[in-house]
Amino acid sequence: MKDNFDDHSEELELINRFEQMLGSSEPAFFDLNDFEYIIDHYTANFDYKKAIIACDSAIAQYPFSNELLIDKAQLLAMSGSFEEALTLIEQVAEVETENPDVYLTRGIIFTQRSDFRDAVDQFKKALAFADDRDDIFFNIGLAYQTWGKFNSAIKYYRKCIVLNIENEAAMQEIIYCMEVTGTMREQLPFFQEFVDNDPYSYVAWFNLGNVYNKLGIYDKAIAAYDYATIIKPDFITAYNNMANAYVFLGEYTKAIEAFNAMLEQGTPSAEVYCNIGECYEKLNQWDLSRRYYQKSVDLDPEMDEAWFGIGVILDAQGKWYEAVHFFKKAVNLYEDSVDYWVALAAAEYHVGHVVSALESYARAAEIQPGDKDIYLNWSIILYEQGNFDEATEIILNAIDIQPDEAELYYRACAYMLSAGNYKEAYNYLENALILDFDKHKLLFEFFPELESQRALSRLIDQYRK
Repeated sequence: MKDNFDDHSEELELINRFEQMLGSSEPAFFDLNDFEYIIDHYTANFDYKKAIIACDSAIAQYPFSNELLIDKAQLLAMSGSFEEALTLIEQVAEVETENPDVYLTRGIIFTQRSDFRDAVDQFKKALAFADDRDDIFFNIGLAYQTWGKFNSAIKYYRKCIVLNIENEAAMQEIIYCMEVTGTMREQLPFFQEFVDNDPYSYVAWFNLGNVYNKLGIYDKAIAAYDYATIIKPDFITAYNNMANAYVFLGEYTKAIEAFNAMLEQGTPSAEVYCNIGECYEKLNQWDLSRRYYQKSVDLDPEMDEAWFGIGVILDAQGKWYEAVHFFKKAVNLYEDSVDYWVALAAAEYHVGHVVSALESYARAAEIQPGDKDIYLNWSIILYEQGNFDEATEIILNAIDIQPDEAELYYRACAYMLSAGNYKEAYNYLENALILDFDKHKLLFEFFPELESQRALSRLIDQYRK
């Protein structure tokens, strides 16, 4: 639909005019193409309520358009009103018995309400009347996938891709199904065949690259993406995937080159600047890293990863006061990141803000209670402050959550010994030795003074194999 408009401002004007009509309750005239764009706009933004209102407004002006009735039926299905959707589509079916969209819509409704067998049956009936069959094959694949029949889904996604190699949704879903079934390598010849049949198809090379990427064969993925960009020099997504593959290989300089190619072919992107900054960070080129992180936040002040990246650089340089400032920026933008809270906690402790450090570790543990390192780092602050009982309590809480983590038992033992609770300490040490004897070395690495405890050494020797 967007091709009907000369520029983005014209599209915005159309949506604004429709919104004004809703706000004033005064009717306004839109041609059918305008209504179709408005409906598509709200649907793409998952605002089904307004999309349905737009459908109703359109139907009021164009009561004989069955396409609008079909649009509304599909929207009703997406919003969970299955019976109303079926009633509406049956109204259309009475008039248009050979309209593939009737069967397609029925299939979508049945899929939405988990009647998968009926959904597949309706989609297959649509094939008899449809000229463009790839979308129907895609919906059959989606029904089978949602049904849990992944091999059947792969079969129909393949049919879809054969008809339309540019169907990105089918490509994404077939890769997911191949991952679930473990047939990614087995399906590789299917994607290779597209390249063999048309070596100048940038989409074929791109799809092949994606499969290699998922298989972890990054060198071949990069080669495929490279061919795609040679054929289509402005293929930004291929540059992005190539850059990420280089990152997986640890080839950060080449990743930077690919990210820069993205910038040359497209508009400036805060995300790309941030990615370049991270690559320079991995290369320990702090000045360049910070420069690109700064470019990122200049373009998008809400790019939390870039604020965090600057904090990481400052932390690595021992500039902890400054690091705290940037970690707080990141945390304020994304409060559910464990990494951000842990980094902030460590930096706060470096500058002597003990209470803030403890609060940050507590928040990290709340978000991700299954991470033992959070409890180990959190508790050691209390231990170093002489709060042995509180340090022990944190570790015991962690043991309740992760009863199989030997390191937690060793740490509990150390804290209890420091507090003079020898009997309990030995009980926890026994549990630790049973879970993982070799990790007892951690006890002495962290608390070398414990090596002088003979009773401790004798207990450890009893479990030595």
